[in-house]
Amino acid sequence: MSDTMTDERHETTVTIAPRLDLPEPPHYRVIYINDETTTQEFVVETLKVIFGYTTDAAINLTLQVHEHGSAIVAVLPYEIAEQKGVEVTMLARNNGFPLQVKIEPDK
Repeated sequence: MSDTMTDERHETTVTIAPRLDLPEPPHYRVIYINDETTTQEFVVETLKVIFGYTTDAAINLTLQVHEHGSAIVAVLPYEIAEQKGVEVTMLARNNGFPLQVKIEPDK
């Protein structure tokens, strides 16, 4: 009798085909609502820091919020829109501003 054991190894390869028929997640609008307390400088800064806008684009959006009472600042998948809305709201409250952010389905 031999003391050697055989070591049999089997390799299995599984190929998973990606599903190409999945719909994109629905998008939501992130809307800033104008108020009489939040400074335009603060709004510009949130647009730059949270949404990545250039200074010029952030100023233009801030003016739209100021002149029209509100403006769509981004259209994103729900989870991202909600997270950014929460980030802006927390930043505003921590700085003493009542800036309101609304999330609604993009039509």
